[in-house]
Amino acid sequence: MVVIRLNRVGSKKRPKYRVTVADSRAWVKGKFLEVIGSYNPNPRGEEKKLVLDVAKAQVWIGKGAQPSERVRSLIRMAKTQA
Repeated sequence: MVVIRLNRVGSKKRPKYRVTVADSRAWVKGKFLEVIGSYNPNPRGEEKKLVLDVAKAQVWIGKGAQPSERVRSLIRMAKTQA
């Protein structure tokens, strides 16, 4: 099964996340099919909190990918920003 999930990057106590499309059996930080965005819960200065390609997310969901609960809420947040 294909899932859309968050992949943590960044340093200690400064988390940043990539929104990735991956096989559910793959290790969370392992192989992924595509990066469709990024999420920074604590942006500083000019950094953006959420950068997400909603069109690509919808294409993957149409193909059967299952977004995690957090990614589902980020997609809703990105739709309201645009």
